[in-house]
Amino acid sequence: VTPELMIKACTFYAGRLLKTHFYTWRERTIPPINEDDPLAEKMEKAAEYYNFRLQRYVFRHWHSYVKAQKEQLKNKLLRIQQMFQCCKLIIILNKWRDKARYKNKKRENELMLKHELQLRKWRSKLKLKVSAKEESICPKQDISEVFLVDEIPAFDISQLPKRAILQIFSYLSLRDMILCGQVNRSWLSMTQMNSLWTGIDFSTVKNIITDKYVVSTLQRWRLNVLRLNFCGCVLRMKTLRSVSLCRNLQELNVSDCPTLTDESMRFISESCPGVLYLNLSNTAITNRTMRLLPRYFHNLQNLSLAYCRKFTDKGLQYLNLGNGCHKLIYLDLSGCTQISVQGFRNIANSCSGIMHLTINDMPTLTDNCVKALVEKCHRITSVVFIGAPHISDYTFKALSTCDLRKIRFEGNKRITDACFEFIDKNYPNISHIYMVDCKGLTDGSLKSLSPLKQLTVLNLANCVRIGDMGLIQFLDGPVSTKIRELNLSNCIHLGDASMAKLSERCSNLNYLSLRNCEHLTDLAIEYIVNIFSLVSVDLSGTDISNEAFCKGSMILEHLDVSYCPQLSDEIIKALAIYCINLTSLSIAGCPKISDSAMEILSAKCHYLHILDISGCILLTDKMLEDIQMGCKQLRILKMQYCRLISKEAAKKMLSMVQQQEYSAADPPHWFGYDFEGKPLTEEQDIKPLKDSELTLNESTYSSEEEVAA
Repeated sequence: VTPELMIKACTFYAGRLLKTHFYTWRERTIPPINEDDPLAEKMEKAAEYYNFRLQRYVFRHWHSYVKAQKEQLKNKLLRIQQMFQCCKLIIILNKWRDKARYKNKKRENELMLKHELQLRKWRSKLKLKVSAKEESICPKQDISEVFLVDEIPAFDISQLPKRAILQIFSYLSLRDMILCGQVNRSWLSMTQMNSLWTGIDFSTVKNIITDKYVVSTLQRWRLNVLRLNFCGCVLRMKTLRSVSLCRNLQELNVSDCPTLTDESMRFISESCPGVLYLNLSNTAITNRTMRLLPRYFHNLQNLSLAYCRKFTDKGLQYLNLGNGCHKLIYLDLSGCTQISVQGFRNIANSCSGIMHLTINDMPTLTDNCVKALVEKCHRITSVVFIGAPHISDYTFKALSTCDLRKIRFEGNKRITDACFEFIDKNYPNISHIYMVDCKGLTDGSLKSLSPLKQLTVLNLANCVRIGDMGLIQFLDGPVSTKIRELNLSNCIHLGDASMAKLSERCSNLNYLSLRNCEHLTDLAIEYIVNIFSLVSVDLSGTDISNEAFCKGSMILEHLDVSYCPQLSDEIIKALAIYCINLTSLSIAGCPKISDSAMEILSAKCHYLHILDISGCILLTDKMLEDIQMGCKQLRILKMQYCRLISKEAAKKMLSMVQQQEYSAADPPHWFGYDFEGKPLTEEQDIKPLKDSELTLNESTYSSEEEVAA
């Protein structure tokens, strides 16, 4: 070991020994530290943390309490504000109600005063008329009266402007035109204006017209004639050939002409190529005429072959020859039961531009026929299938490729709610739906129609399975704001609940028919009152009371309350006061109506055109005198089973009206009362009807439908 290393080792050993002895000395000389201080420090920190947690807990509860108190205060203030607003609204509404009642009462008083004045004036006028009749027996004319009569200037219609004369004479029929031409030379010159002879309707004089006159008329006005109507005329072939003189002819109607032949059509087609409208329905044409149509009538747009049963499928194939009938828009094949599926396929190949299709009274029409037609006719917008019992829901599926706007079915039992699902999905622009007497339709159908936004006309008459639930679901959709015409006749399950929804949603409804909806009460009528847009209402066969709706229907024009035996003179008085714009009124089957009520009606409702008083057994000849004096515009008068009206008085009315039905027989059993107005017993009610009564009932009903149409 070297000395240096020895020195280092000794130094290290000495330092180590010194360090050990120092630590030992320090531990013995310095007193030990207090072990409770760290514990106290920790306890202090724990106490601070606990106090913090407690404060936070208390603060949270306090904050929640304060927040809840503020929310309660806010709600109380809001409630107070709402109560204040409600009180304010109640005060405003009470004032508005009082003011409205005052105005309504004032209006009613004014109407009643006006009514009394008009009635007084009417009765004074009636007295003057009676006194004038008495004076006419012993005439004593005053000099001043003679002077006044002589001073009245004569009115010459020929002095009117030419435009006004044309407007007046355009409303005349051919017979009236001929009679006017026989008045004098001035009237003859007015009837010879060229514009009056652009359209000639020979059907109105078909029973008295001669072939010679037809030929001479066509020869004279051949350059002016654009429209000719020979419907139902029995003319010789030579006379029909004279149609060829009218080279500018655009519309020709030869329907129901038994003498029309293929040869006559050859002459017409060769000379009148500009025809746009051609009606050949119920004639004896064959395939020869069908061959002529595409050859000469290149611009034909409207064609009716209804009930023409002598052409075949091959004749329909001819429509594609030459230039074809590719401009055809409207086609009527009603009653052509000889057409098969191949025939409809031929139509599709020839007339792919058809937009309006009518096929009525076609028991042989099937879904396959429609499918064959629409394979190429994708522009169809309206279809009418009345009397086609074999059409089913599949037809709607086949028509899904077309943009239908109007559909009309009637008397079909195979159509169900499924068809309306196709309508909802495939025809969003449909506007008219007529599904009359389709027994398979239920409330589900109406629910499917509720999303339609363009529907304006809905006719579900005689669909007896439709009730309140379906109508309410229908009205909940956007369709309710667009609907203009609604026919639910004979939907016997409808009640007041659906009428409440109808009043709430249908603000634009104009025409409403609830015929024979026997569960409707006056409450339903009160709802209907709020539809101020109503123009026509049919409530026949219901249990309404006398003043159910007249006060709220100032613009009402058409009213049908027939077969409501509970109605009395009060409803006529209400109509005379509030509905002076009536043009059509039916009170048939109302045995309590008397002459006094009809006198008031005649004094106020001067615009009546159609009046049906059949079965009003208390009416007498006096009523006819009042009508003659007050209802100058009356055109159609029906007074069947009016036993107190004499035959002589009915004959006098013939000169005033255009159409009249009269019978003095007792009311039939289906009116529900006897000749004295007493209700029939059950034994009398079930008595079988006579054939004559049934026939009369059907004819009367059809005439009413024609008038309504």
